[in-house]
Amino acid sequence: MYKLKHSKATWCDVAIGFIGLISHKSALKLFFRAGILNMILYMTSEIQIPEMTENFEALLNEQFGDNGITGSVVKGTIIKLTPDFAIVDVGLKSEGRIPLREFGQKPELKVGDVVEVYVDRYEDKDGNIVLSREKARREEAWQDLEKCLNSGERVNGVIFGRVKGGFTVDLNGAIAFLPGSQIDIRPIRDITPLMGITQPFQILKMDKVRGNIVVSRRVVLEETRAEARAELIDTLKEGSILEGVVKNITDYGAFIDLGGVDGLLHVTDISWKRINHPAEVLSVGQTVKVQVIKFNEDNQRISLGMKQLEDDPWQNVADKYKVGEIYTGKVTNITDYGAFVELEDGIEGLVHVSEMSWTRKNVHPGKIVSTSQEVEVKVLEVDADKRRISLGIKQCTPNPWAAYIEEHPLGSVIEGKIKNITEFGLFIGLSDEIDGMIHLSDISWDKAGEEAVKDYTKGQDIQAKIIDVDVEKERISLGIKQLTENTTGAALEALKKGDVVKAVVTGIEDKAVNVEVNGIAASIKKADLSKDKAGQNPENYKEGDVLEAKVTSVDKKNNKLGLSVKALEIEEEKKALEEYSPAAENSNSALGDALGEALKKNA
Repeated sequence: MYKLKHSKATWCDVAIGFIGLISHKSALKLFFRAGILNMILYMTSEIQIPEMTENFEALLNEQFGDNGITGSVVKGTIIKLTPDFAIVDVGLKSEGRIPLREFGQKPELKVGDVVEVYVDRYEDKDGNIVLSREKARREEAWQDLEKCLNSGERVNGVIFGRVKGGFTVDLNGAIAFLPGSQIDIRPIRDITPLMGITQPFQILKMDKVRGNIVVSRRVVLEETRAEARAELIDTLKEGSILEGVVKNITDYGAFIDLGGVDGLLHVTDISWKRINHPAEVLSVGQTVKVQVIKFNEDNQRISLGMKQLEDDPWQNVADKYKVGEIYTGKVTNITDYGAFVELEDGIEGLVHVSEMSWTRKNVHPGKIVSTSQEVEVKVLEVDADKRRISLGIKQCTPNPWAAYIEEHPLGSVIEGKIKNITEFGLFIGLSDEIDGMIHLSDISWDKAGEEAVKDYTKGQDIQAKIIDVDVEKERISLGIKQLTENTTGAALEALKKGDVVKAVVTGIEDKAVNVEVNGIAASIKKADLSKDKAGQNPENYKEGDVLEAKVTSVDKKNNKLGLSVKALEIEEEKKALEEYSPAAENSNSALGDALGEALKKNA
């Protein structure tokens, strides 16, 4: 028996308790079970009450107490299954409902199964116990993860989502954060192949209060890589054949991960055929088989090759591709000096720009062929040692120069249009593809140089004779003067060097005097007009004057006659001296004889 006293504190406590009790269904039941009469008596007067206080406290604990299991994992028995829930009895005053999805995608459950569940709340608003299978798994996982963190052991997990700054990983029910910098040793553009698969991780830190777990895949890779690298370096040697993964691609090759160590696969060692860029054959993440072609133990640099695993196509190239035979190939590359044509994988030949067309000269190869075009080529030369094959495209078609000469043999007279006039002659169009050239010296018998060209204009139709042909050099020489008789040449036949001729002045120039000798036009240079300085002035002469001159040269091929008055004057002076010298010698001899006779007499 306790003696209860009336006080303000007791009144407040009772009021608060009373309001709390009547706000809950179970509380109302308890209220009436405890006895409303005792409560009223307690609040209104100071009376002696049996030991109802202890019973009332025990009743509250029985009704509302959780026996300390809230927030813990307990074992429960499935007593009922519905389409969406499993009803589980954990030995408390009421059962709890757990959604079936918390047991997995396709749970195999039956009544009577014992499962571990997490007591989330002792009662919800409906008076039911709130249980969670997912939190139980998570709680169990946290305990295991804490052990792994303390021991440094790796844990298995599955990357299943992306978040800001990284990814989410399922560690057997516990959700962890994987920073983007910790996913691999090197940055990865696409991690799709890494998602959804079980793989090891290293726990970096845990905070159970905040529910944070940070893991790293990179740490695991670095440890594994170091072990694999040491093992690989010990067994590595030149000639070894290994499998690797393409990690990075550059303009000059690709880096291959051999499992702990990287090797360089140069672009020239990828394939026997021409490759402009490694990306044409390789892609990041691709698994390839390579051979170690060089290994430097000092700096641990590894050079790899792929083509070395295949037969060298150049070994029997001379037997397979005969000089003079025609084959079909594909244009793989075009340069300023020609085009490369692939005859088969790994075998390419060069078609020099000069061997691409019979008629199209000084044009870029890209205007004749295009990349990937199939063309017929003739083998011109094979050098297996230097891995070179010279090819020709124009040789696969008839030579238009030879065909034209066959129809128009040497000496034929042709007609054509002047296509161009240059400082050394005229170019005549003989067909759509072929041009012939008339040299300045073959335009006229009488005129030379610019004087001969002045009579012709571009686009003019003319006749000419074929005077020379060189099919290999693709040249056809023409002449206009050959169409007429060479009267000047006939006149030159009557002259020879040293002859003295009469020349009639036909014109005066600043540095020469133009003359004519027997119908042959010639010119006497200023210095050849006289041996005296005063006589070398062309203005001393006028048209119609007749000069005597000596023939200094006769050029029958070009119809040119060389004359010189000066040479004639020197010759005449020399002759005069020769005539005077003998008389002088005779006179001196007679005088000597007379003096000798006189001396004898005096003696």
